[in-house]
Amino acid sequence: MGNSKHSEDEFRALVDAMPQFVWIGGPDGNIEYYNQRWRDYARLPTGRLNGDEWSRGLHPDDMPKAMEAWQTAIQTETLYKTELRLYDDVTGAYRWFLARGAPYRDARQGTIIKWIGTLTDINEQKQVEQNLKASQEKFRVLAEAVPQMIWATQPDGYLDYWNQRYADYLQLSPEELQGYGWRLCLHPDDRASVVAIRTRSLETGDPYEVAYRLRDGRTGAYRRFLARALPVRDDAGQIIAWFGTCTDIEEQKRIEDALRQSQERAQALMDSAIIGIMIVDGETLVEANRAFLQMTGYSQEEVQSGLLKMSTLIPPEYAPHEQEVLEELTVSRQVKPYETVYICKDGRFLPIVQGGVALPHRPSQTIGFVLDNSARKELEQRKDDFLSMASHELKTPLTSLKLQTQLLGRQLAKQEVTGSVTAFARMDRQVKHLERLIGELLDVSRIQAGKLEFVQETFELDELLSDIAETLQQISTTHTIVVRGAVHTFLSGDRDRLGQVFTNLIGNAIKYSPQASTVEVEVGVCAEEITVSIRDHGIGIPREQREKIFERFYRAVTPDQKGFPGFGMGLYIVAEIVRQHNGTITVESEVGHGSTFVVTFPKSAKT
Repeated sequence: MGNSKHSEDEFRALVDAMPQFVWIGGPDGNIEYYNQRWRDYARLPTGRLNGDEWSRGLHPDDMPKAMEAWQTAIQTETLYKTELRLYDDVTGAYRWFLARGAPYRDARQGTIIKWIGTLTDINEQKQVEQNLKASQEKFRVLAEAVPQMIWATQPDGYLDYWNQRYADYLQLSPEELQGYGWRLCLHPDDRASVVAIRTRSLETGDPYEVAYRLRDGRTGAYRRFLARALPVRDDAGQIIAWFGTCTDIEEQKRIEDALRQSQERAQALMDSAIIGIMIVDGETLVEANRAFLQMTGYSQEEVQSGLLKMSTLIPPEYAPHEQEVLEELTVSRQVKPYETVYICKDGRFLPIVQGGVALPHRPSQTIGFVLDNSARKELEQRKDDFLSMASHELKTPLTSLKLQTQLLGRQLAKQEVTGSVTAFARMDRQVKHLERLIGELLDVSRIQAGKLEFVQETFELDELLSDIAETLQQISTTHTIVVRGAVHTFLSGDRDRLGQVFTNLIGNAIKYSPQASTVEVEVGVCAEEITVSIRDHGIGIPREQREKIFERFYRAVTPDQKGFPGFGMGLYIVAEIVRQHNGTITVESEVGHGSTFVVTFPKSAKT
């Protein structure tokens, strides 16, 4: 008896020294003993306790699971094992424990004598697991949220993880993706080089970065990706995995390709000898191509020195116009081609056609385009000289022809020759037409030479317009010319020249409206201006031609508008006469709905 009591005391001392909570139950599962460590943790009183006393600190959520596992173990006489949380009175929190229990059997009969079990504190382990689970969840969310394709491999490159974006793009099943199946989606031309780069990185442990093309499983098209991979190492420095991304760079590569092609085209244009190209920063010439240098005679070294200024190239008399060009460039960021002159290095004056555009990201810099206009100017000069000579040479015989025609007409009228009046009228119209044509040629020559003469006088504009309308009305039997508006309006200038302007405009209105029946002339007067509008209901002028119709020898007609005679000199002369009177002329037109020419003079118009 004494030895038994001594052995039991030793057992209890041993059990109380253990780091686990220890309990002993009877064959029916009723708990009979709790070691001191459990009593201290659960604040259990000393003395004999009820069998279910231990459950007082059990977390409510764990109660059903723990009880079910305990009842199953008793009924089946098998091991008992479960995880549960017990309340800690010291901290006021629950801690995780691993509960284990095993039946202790009689050596002879094999019947269960008692149950012996432990509760091992696994709270720190559970926290590590929970933290790991949370970390894995964060990684999963991050991997699915980023716009890249995310993947991971084993140390030997065996693919064992990928995000959904990766699978969706390649359209492969998990079985096809796992391992090295992704290589089948590489562009055939990239496969060997990519495998070689990855193999080298796996051998050396160095990170790698490579661009390659992957096939889109939905469309079959290839897109370019930038793949990056880093090794993941353990505390000993051994690679335990590779983590990588694939970033879609297709659009970036297309932009780069387009930029490269644009740069190549721009460089080809700069290197060509077709057109002169220069880059100006403020007033300084900073870059020029070979064609520009050949035109002006300057060297690339002189340009690169930064000492060559635009003021060196522009003659002083052209400076005001260049200032207007700069103002236009500031407002519209581009300058339409215009004619001007450069002073070459050797002092020659070079006629050019020049245009330009401001760089969008460098407002102070402008790209200028320059064409050598000397050949065209020389040709124009020869043409002007010829026209001037021809018109003067034709004027004398035309005057004689006109006198002889008039004399012949009077003689035929006296003799009352049958049909003579009609024949003479036809001859007279042709002579007048020829006279007008030669007169226009002379005017063009005088304008080009700056010798168009004007007479200054004050006259009544209403009277002039009425006289012109009456004269043209006698000639035209198809149109009614209507003049309305202000009366007793006086204008200062050359009456005959301005009569030439309105005669031309009204005559054109009749000519270019063959299906209409009226031409409307309206005079308007305000405090500062006098306007004369000539409106027809004819064929109209295409929008793209409206700015050109006042150029010399330009005719605003389309290929299907045939049968309208003329050489394109009339409106050129009209615009010059209006300009010399400090006026303006504009046109509003719509194809098929007619045109309205508006001539505006200041009230004190003088030539």
